[in-house]
Amino acid sequence: MAIMGVESVIFGVDDVDKCSRFWRDFGLVDLGSDERTGTFEVSSGSQVVVMRDDDPRLPPRSIEGNGIRLTVWGVDTAANLESLVRGLETVVEVIRDDQGAAFFKAPDGQHVGLRVWQKRAVVSVADPVNTPGSIKRLNQTRQWRRRAIPKTINHVVFFSPDYVGSYEFYRDHLGFRYSDHSKGVGIFARADGTYEHHSIFWVNSDLPFAPDGHGFMHIAFGLDDIDEVMIGANIMEKRGWRNTSVNSSGGISRHRLSSAIYYYVDNPNGGEAEYHADTDYLDDNWVPRAWSFKFAALMWAARIPPMFAGDDIPWEVDFDADERSFEAFRKGRSNPHQAELDQMTNDDEHAI
Repeated sequence: MAIMGVESVIFGVDDVDKCSRFWRDFGLVDLGSDERTGTFEVSSGSQVVVMRDDDPRLPPRSIEGNGIRLTVWGVDTAANLESLVRGLETVVEVIRDDQGAAFFKAPDGQHVGLRVWQKRAVVSVADPVNTPGSIKRLNQTRQWRRRAIPKTINHVVFFSPDYVGSYEFYRDHLGFRYSDHSKGVGIFARADGTYEHHSIFWVNSDLPFAPDGHGFMHIAFGLDDIDEVMIGANIMEKRGWRNTSVNSSGGISRHRLSSAIYYYVDNPNGGEAEYHADTDYLDDNWVPRAWSFKFAALMWAARIPPMFAGDDIPWEVDFDADERSFEAFRKGRSNPHQAELDQMTNDDEHAI
């Protein structure tokens, strides 16, 4: 075990005040903010840092506009951090700071950090779920929640010009585990010290709505249940934060791949912010799968995008422990799903 998940993300933004207000409304704890920077925290101790995009402390720009400029992964011990650094130094330049943290630029353009981090335990009280044939909550109501309280940063998502190569770098040099492959769209992987279905997702930047090359797509925060997701969504809408992104699926939805309930909000910090609940949890006994992207994307949605609404969605899932499915999608080769992918446009009726 080494990487425990996202320790912090640093956003470079054009309006610190507006972007800080977004995180307060979203449910993060404000640890202090001013006109140039803001720091916010979730229950696990992971932090979101907002900085002016011209702040000299930020790494060089690798994306256009607002977005994550640096992702810092938390490592459980100093010894494990040093082991990771020794391997990384064989392939990339690594810079150290006075506290021993390590920073480098991944081949796909991401600026990445490693820091020793003690992740805090998260306390959640789940409501038992009743079904007609199985009563688990007798003479007891569900919790009456007042707002969403994000507990974890579950994952970050980036566009990559070579999403297979991006995954392989993290596999070979950071110990990430392959979770699932949405064929033609992207690869999901988890850090070796986590159980969430994925800690990072690389999306194919050849998709019609994607930027050229490296880019930031969204960041997801773990909540307890569907009630918390929808209460958070209601609050964000009431406070003027919109849900119009290409990932929105018309509102609250559930992925088939990962099983997660999700709701995206347009994020002034860049990309989208996601409320995320009831995801699959995995360990090293998990066998990865390769999915048709149409089948993987949605189990249900508040408003099903037209490309997922037909009767021709293929129930196409293969076990893929040997990563054989990657061969058809390596950079420079013809994508066998390109005709379907070309149906996507950058409006809110087409989601992945």
